[in-house]
Amino acid sequence: MTTILIGTTNPDKLREMTFVLRDLPVTLRPLGLHPDLPVPEEDGDTYLANARLKATYYARLTGWPTVGEDSGFEIDALGGEPGVRSARFLDPRATYPERFDEIYRRLAAGAAETRAARFVSAVVLAMPDRVVFETTRTVEGVVAPEPRGSRGFGYDPILLVPSLGRTLGELDEAEKCLISHRGKAVRALRPVLEALTGGTARA
Repeated sequence: MTTILIGTTNPDKLREMTFVLRDLPVTLRPLGLHPDLPVPEEDGDTYLANARLKATYYARLTGWPTVGEDSGFEIDALGGEPGVRSARFLDPRATYPERFDEIYRRLAAGAAETRAARFVSAVVLAMPDRVVFETTRTVEGVVAPEPRGSRGFGYDPILLVPSLGRTLGELDEAEKCLISHRGKAVRALRPVLEALTGGTARA
C-alpha cells in the first residue's frame, strides 16, 4: 500500500484531511510520527508557495509522496489580513480569543461597510523530484457579529456562511469538510491519489 506523508503537525488539519481521504487505499502517515525531522521556514508570501515548500521539502527528506497544505483567513475590510500570516497574527503565542478581539476592534474602528471574508487553502502533492498536483480553494462568508460555535478550530467561530446561517465553528466534521476551503482542496486531490495507487473509493 502506498504511503503518503501528510506534511502538517497541526492535529486539527490532520484530522480534517484524513477524514476526506479516509477510504483511499493508502497509508496516511502523520508528520507527528517524525519529530526528529527539521521544520522548514514558511517564508512564502502566498498560501501556495508555503504549501509547495512543505510538500517538496518533506518529500525530498523522506522519499515519500507528501501532501503540503497552507491556509488562512482573509477579511476584505482589513486589506486581506490576517491572510498568509493567520497563524502568527498579533503574535505566534496569541490565543484565538485575543485575535478575535483585535479583529472586532479593528473592524469597529474602521466602521467597515462590508464584513466579507473567506478562508483559503492551498494543497500540494509532491514526489521527491517533482510537484504533481496543486490547487487553491476558498469558502466565502462574512465576519460573524460575534464568535459562535466550538466544533471547529482557529478562526472557524468567526466566519459565518450566509447560506447556512452558521459559522464554521457550528458545523460538524462532515458538514464542514463538505463546504470548507480545506475540504474542497483535499477532495480535488483525491483523484490524483487514486490514480497514483491504482485504486478508487467513494467521494
